[in-house]
Amino acid sequence: MTIELIILLASLLVAWLVFTWAVQVLKASISTAVAIAAIVLILQLVFGIGPQELFDYLMQLPQTLWNLIVNHHS
Repeated sequence: MTIELIILLASLLVAWLVFTWAVQVLKASISTAVAIAAIVLILQLVFGIGPQELFDYLMQLPQTLWNLIVNHHS
């Protein structure tokens, strides 16, 4: 009976830890998504840069950074 109580308490503790971790991940994900949406909206409204243009630039970003590093050290 004592071992069952220990297992029950340990299970509840693990479940609580997993739940709190999941809530923290969800909060971080939502706040990041809101920040990204705000940046995209500002870029579109202020500068006329659409989401597709931003995405295209993000896909080229590693190559652009590499070119800057290589050209800087040459």
